[in-house]
Amino acid sequence: MSDDPGRADSDETDPQDAIDAVASDRVHDHSAGDGEGIPFVGAGPGDPRLLTVAGRDLLADADLVVHAGSLVNSELLEEYCADAETVSSIGKDLEELVPLMRDAYEAGDTVVRLHSGDPAVYGAALEQMDALEHEGVPTYIVPGVTSAFAASATMRTQLTLNEVANHVAFTRPQGKTLTEEEDHISEFVGMGDVTTCIYLGTHAVSETMERLLEDGHDPETPVAAVYHASWPDEEVIEGTIETIGDRVEEAGYRASAMIIIGDAVGGEDYERSFLYGGWANRGSDSDSQEADD
Repeated sequence: MSDDPGRADSDETDPQDAIDAVASDRVHDHSAGDGEGIPFVGAGPGDPRLLTVAGRDLLADADLVVHAGSLVNSELLEEYCADAETVSSIGKDLEELVPLMRDAYEAGDTVVRLHSGDPAVYGAALEQMDALEHEGVPTYIVPGVTSAFAASATMRTQLTLNEVANHVAFTRPQGKTLTEEEDHISEFVGMGDVTTCIYLGTHAVSETMERLLEDGHDPETPVAAVYHASWPDEEVIEGTIETIGDRVEEAGYRASAMIIIGDAVGGEDYERSFLYGGWANRGSDSDSQEADD
């Protein structure tokens, strides 16, 4: 039995208790990337160089790294986790993961939970963190570079582009975890000035594009599928709502690709921003004129 009367034994841990609890003390007195306990680190999109300095330092000191399996580049694990025990979280549920990390932490080990991309985007990090906090183990988040940003860099464009795209939507298609009513991809595309970034959706590209066509969206709307953004086998497939489905099918990609829809994909027809327009220098010009006077 546990020495702590307020906590159940490992085989009786129920993470749902923490999820159901009111998180009244979620905000802590530390900034992003700093804290005590077990850090939930964003591994970035794939390239080990895109791991943050904070994440690199934490991995270098870790005794145990619980990572997101093949979603984390093995080169990153080899380069930064050489002195740590590494355990894949693939195939493990909360009832197994929480006691694993808790017990190691309480035994005095330095534990790092390594998520792909950024833990804040489709990472299911919070349920793990709440369950650990419920068990008396403090946690915090170290941000990472999400795949949408890596895809944008690969295509050498911006997700927001003046007079082209004023908004960005992170979403995923309907399926096991998202009902038809919860799928808002068509609504985002219909707004016109939104860059829609679809995660976890390579398997559903054709079906998603067919629904967009059925909803009357312009078949010539640009779409890009960026496979393994920043990985050595990275590849970009460009097309339109009408053509991208067939092109992705031909390539045979079933996972690990970011689908981006919108006019910002091509980086064309944008307007010069106000940021570097003439008005931005009015203050300095005025000051110079006054000085000359």
